[in-house]
Amino acid sequence: MLEDFRLRVFQRVAELGSFTAAAKALGITQPAVSQHIAELEKFAGGQLFERGRGRIALTTRGQLFLGHAAGILEGYKRLEGEFRQPQTVLLRHVLHEGRKTNILIRRDHFEDLDAPEDTLADRVVEADGTVIFPSFFNAHTHAAMTLLRGAADDVPLKTWIEEHVWPAEAQMTPEDIRRGDELAIREMIATGTTFYSDMYFDPEEAVSAAEAAGIRTAFGLTVLEGHPKSQVEELRNYIKNWKDPSGGRIQLVMAPHSIYTVSTERLKRCASFARHHDMLLHIHLSETRREIEDCIREHGTTPVRYLDKIGFLGPDVLAAHCVHVDAEEWKILADRGVTVAHCPCSNLKLGSGRFPYELAIASGCRITLGTDGAASNNNLDMHEEMKIAALLAKVNGDATLLPAEMVFRWATRNAAEFFGIDAGEIAVGKQADAVLVDLGVPQMQPAHNLLSNWVYAADSSAIRHVLCAGRVLK
Repeated sequence: MLEDFRLRVFQRVAELGSFTAAAKALGITQPAVSQHIAELEKFAGGQLFERGRGRIALTTRGQLFLGHAAGILEGYKRLEGEFRQPQTVLLRHVLHEGRKTNILIRRDHFEDLDAPEDTLADRVVEADGTVIFPSFFNAHTHAAMTLLRGAADDVPLKTWIEEHVWPAEAQMTPEDIRRGDELAIREMIATGTTFYSDMYFDPEEAVSAAEAAGIRTAFGLTVLEGHPKSQVEELRNYIKNWKDPSGGRIQLVMAPHSIYTVSTERLKRCASFARHHDMLLHIHLSETRREIEDCIREHGTTPVRYLDKIGFLGPDVLAAHCVHVDAEEWKILADRGVTVAHCPCSNLKLGSGRFPYELAIASGCRITLGTDGAASNNNLDMHEEMKIAALLAKVNGDATLLPAEMVFRWATRNAAEFFGIDAGEIAVGKQADAVLVDLGVPQMQPAHNLLSNWVYAADSSAIRHVLCAGRVLK
């Protein structure tokens, strides 16, 4: 088998026309160069260079060999460029906090936000004409359901689930789930998301897809009441034997689906198991009026009060939707330290109702944003969620409710905090998760308030680069 370095020696000798010059350029001895060339000529079955006085030249065989060697070395270069994680990345001439600067990333974090112009780095990104923002953190989705996009449209949530989602899910193979995950991940990366909190089945497929793509995920292991004991035991063993293949980008979360698909006893067991294994909890909560009515009929109280009564709520809980939650319940959520994932586009499309922004903000509860599944939303674009949330909050007449700075934090830093990821800010020591947005698009001009432009005017098509843990994904 030909070695990469030996081919590089041959190429350099051919370029410089001298064994001595090649040895100096490569930092090795001249006899070592001679030995490498001798081995290659033995492999090639003939001379590759004409030896003589002065500059040496390639033979006809050597010229043919050089063509193949150059192709192989270029292939190595492309392979390394695509898959090797550079130790350092320099974002050159990027706009940050109103001025152009050079930002140095070392491994997975921001090391210097004002690096010198001549800073050396393994990779340099020419970022002139862009502004840097934290990337999006999608706090609630069902990635594999991207394959069901368009399967049902303009129908109530109950009809959509019972007549379209559950029958389709029952037929989905692990390969289908993998395809759905890969499609969802491509869409999220393209629109500036570097983390997503998932809730689905077949964790092996989801984890493999996320690991290969270089994105972050918290995979919610979905629990339903109908799961047989064998599946539950298999899930427990998976958790106990879990090892993150990505080196820190992927975590597991316990995800009992909802109060209407999981019994009281199983909800308690899920919470106990998760807390014993230091796992977060992820659940749907108070998404529709019917959920409220059914809970009152069955348990004599509303969903938030019911979960509080059985000891489920706590600072380790992420509750998705929370559309139908009254003021007292918001106080309960805030007092228990629960984080809420608001999914504005999904709530609008499925007719679930308007999120109670006034009560949620007044409660002091930590709010995040999520897309829900593409099948219930039509896309996984967190920028759209952010903009729709900011506008929908103001529909009752208060233009100051949910300003750009607050909704941007909902879309970025808040979810990072809940999931224990030191990101969501462009700051020294923080994880290097970011987007570089093109200032040349009309929606980002004039530059009176770039954050406001980003939230209200531009869209995700303005994103030029996406970085996750220091790696350039787009």
